[in-house]
Amino acid sequence: QVQLVESGGGLVQAGDSLRLACVVSGRTFSSVTMAWFRRAPGKDREFVAVVRSAGSTAYADSVKGRFTISRDNAKNTIYLAMNNLEPGDTAVYYCAAEPITVVMYRYWGQGTQVTVSS
Repeated sequence: QVQLVESGGGLVQAGDSLRLACVVSGRTFSSVTMAWFRRAPGKDREFVAVVRSAGSTAYADSVKGRFTISRDNAKNTIYLAMNNLEPGDTAVYYCAAEPITVVMYRYWGQGTQVTVSS
């Protein structure tokens, strides 16, 4: 059974940094495309960043230059380093594995809350 477990969320002030982690079990990790999504209160879930099996990455325009996605295949873990956080980044952040479409993934984590105060 594939499981994704996120950690690292919290309450921070605008301008602060956080690093989220997502540990994957039950699946050969190195060949899997992984992504981060987020859902802000009252909004639809939105794409944040993706890291493909070969290591290439892509980002939503809203986080480009502030967030960095990375993977450690030895630890079956992906990370999302978030710098210069803004109140608009407040959301539940989810990691996802195995894209079915650009925004639909086969496996999802339970989410971790990030709250940025002004």
